[in-house]
Amino acid sequence: MANRTPAFNRAAENVPPQAWFGVSAVFHYLGPSFAVLLFPAIGVLGVAWFRIASAALIFAPVTKPWEVFVTADRNGRLLLIGLGVCLAVMNTAFYLALERLPMSLVAAMEFIGTIGVALYGLRTGRNIAALALAVAGVIILIDVKWSTDPIGLFWAVLNGAMFVAYIVLGHKAAEGGASGGVDRLGAAMFIAFILLMPIGFMQAWQAFGTLNLVLAGIGVGICSSVIPYICDQLAMSRLPRSSFALLLALLPATATIIAAIVLAQIPTLQDVLGVVLVMVGVAVHKPAEAA
Repeated sequence: MANRTPAFNRAAENVPPQAWFGVSAVFHYLGPSFAVLLFPAIGVLGVAWFRIASAALIFAPVTKPWEVFVTADRNGRLLLIGLGVCLAVMNTAFYLALERLPMSLVAAMEFIGTIGVALYGLRTGRNIAALALAVAGVIILIDVKWSTDPIGLFWAVLNGAMFVAYIVLGHKAAEGGASGGVDRLGAAMFIAFILLMPIGFMQAWQAFGTLNLVLAGIGVGICSSVIPYICDQLAMSRLPRSSFALLLALLPATATIIAAIVLAQIPTLQDVLGVVLVMVGVAVHKPAEAA
């Protein structure tokens, strides 16, 4: 970052990358859990706007996104635009899916794409088995929802596709040092804010008359897009993509636990079985980089 402190650099380099991922894993679904509670008061698109807007404004004075974009070369600018579009679409689709489906299901579907990428890059019996396990887990979680909420499943599938793009583009942005990717993340977040401005602002505007709602919306942004995305960058910069993908196996369980605590979405034994199968599938697959 433009104003990095020595303490920040030391923390970025000395704290194990797995620890950064652990913090990200908690906040990756803690923030959205709070967001679900705000849906009735602000609206789904309004909460998505608050998430991106607050994160972009928090990043801006530190990362100076306009300078990052101007000084980047052509490929760098394309990366920033791609990551910004990815963040805008992913966060919006994620919330639209959460409005209709349990968090454990939406989280599990995020990781089918991760295994699919590995299968495309390295077609082995091990990867086919991994994909089969993960798909079986999602089918168990979906249960009868295929017919009852196809719209929710559409948003969940779109979110899953964008999650794969986020992992690929985020790793690319993280190249060049332990904390260098945070600069690019700030620029991409500002681009996402510009894209979402005309979409969610009208819903968000209705909350500006209530201070508690505004503060809650900002809190969602900090918990959902500031803390986890910074931690992702600090982990990605020091972990190969294959190792990061392996750690992703923890997230469906994290989502299930947090949804049970915050949203009272108590998992059934069938739900637990589905989550376990997805986690095993992600853990079993062997990414192409590790071939």
